[in-house]
Amino acid sequence: MLIFEELTNDIIGAAIEVHKELGPGLLESAYQACMCHELYLRKIPFRQEIDLPVKYKGIHLDCGYRIDMLVEEKVVVEFKAVTEMIPIYDAQILTYMKLSHCKVGLLINFHVPVLKDGIKRKVL
Repeated sequence: MLIFEELTNDIIGAAIEVHKELGPGLLESAYQACMCHELYLRKIPFRQEIDLPVKYKGIHLDCGYRIDMLVEEKVVVEFKAVTEMIPIYDAQILTYMKLSHCKVGLLINFHVPVLKDGIKRKVL
């Protein structure tokens, strides 16, 4: 059984609904705003644009990291709207997961014809 399988399925379902309505080609910020609304409609708790400091030798440093969305304080969600997924995006979400102490993350690229081809599930 997958960690937080039901929750990640709910998030993916919301993303598919957004993608069905909007299709590819918009800015990441538009998809993120619509995802917030869709999760709200589904009564799924989330926070967005969360500052993520780096802890270094006992102090927290603001290094400019920001999580796009944290769902139920359990799943990090990163949104993309790009023509090509590159390895740095995988590294980015893994870093956010480590810094936030979350075991599960979803990397969702809305710039694809079929959304299931734009979703990656990551587990630490």
